[in-house]
Amino acid sequence: MPKNIDTDLLAVVQDTFDKASAKADEYSGVLGSIKGTIVEHFGQNGLIAAYVVLAVLVLVLITRLTKITFSTIKYLVIPAVALAFVGAYFLPYSFAALLPVTVTISSLVLLFKG
Repeated sequence: MPKNIDTDLLAVVQDTFDKASAKADEYSGVLGSIKGTIVEHFGQNGLIAAYVVLAVLVLVLITRLTKITFSTIKYLVIPAVALAFVGAYFLPYSFAALLPVTVTISSLVLLFKG
């Protein structure tokens, strides 16, 4: 019986790799045609400029996502956990009961701050 499971798993993995390879070939074909169009119309300098623009766009996207992540931690996660802990200490409610309320309050603060 385990040999049959191994064979089935191997078939599923092989099928997944085949699909991924087909998608990779499709995307490389699209990217190759875009690269060819840029080189045809703008030359090698245009291709270098396109790479620079793409790199800058990726860096801006990463920077924005990092900023959003740190803002979420700063204005949502830390205050919500701290408020729930303090509330559980002074109120007759548990930490788990207060956490959804404090997350909601902190989310509103983040929403209006942003």
